[in-house]
Amino acid sequence: MTQTRALVTGASRGIGAATARALAAVGHHVLINYRSSEDAAREVVRQIEVSGGSAELVPFDVADADAAGRAVTALLEDPRPIAVLVNNAGVLRDSLLPVMKLDDWILVTRTTLDGFYNVTKPLVMPMVRRRFGRIVNISSVAGVAGNPGQTNYSAAKGGLIGATRALAREVARKGVTVNAVAPGLIETDMIRGAPVEQILEHVPMRRLGQPEEVADLVVFLASEKAAYITGQVIGINGGLM
Repeated sequence: MTQTRALVTGASRGIGAATARALAAVGHHVLINYRSSEDAAREVVRQIEVSGGSAELVPFDVADADAAGRAVTALLEDPRPIAVLVNNAGVLRDSLLPVMKLDDWILVTRTTLDGFYNVTKPLVMPMVRRRFGRIVNISSVAGVAGNPGQTNYSAAKGGLIGATRALAREVARKGVTVNAVAPGLIETDMIRGAPVEQILEHVPMRRLGQPEEVADLVVFLASEKAAYITGQVIGINGGLM
């Protein structure tokens, strides 16, 4: 049987790195995408290989349409199908909207929404032709409920939810599922400097989630067992909402 590949964007750290490791553990050859954190990405590959899996680095900026197009086109020359795509790449540039810089709006929305388009578009038809594919988009509780100081991030992640639901309807009959995962407070670099203890007062479980917990959900959605789940937004937030 031909080994399948899984492409995880923004896979050098946090949820992306945990997802890459988890997908490798169930037998996928994992394509580790990153923009600038090469050392961290190489460490993820090393961890996967030490555990008996296989992975390779795929450096490109998902927000750069030309770079992403070239990279994905090159990946498709390999006979091993890309059966799983995890759109995880994202950035934070928090600020209240009245003082938010245009560059910060553009960077956040382009990374999440343009990144989704740039990477997903060339991979959909190969999945449709094989009549199998799993696309999992990493959204956020901010995209579901909104979060003050994160209008750009909430808009981007909310837009990703809309794209998830629309694309799921387009490809459902072709054996391709498209779902979104909406994490709450997860213990990653993204919450560094946040008033965690204060925020946890609003989380019924009173703890942070772990990247591996999100990764396990992604692996399930990417599996054969999730074949009848599509167009869904699944929260993983300790009961936050």
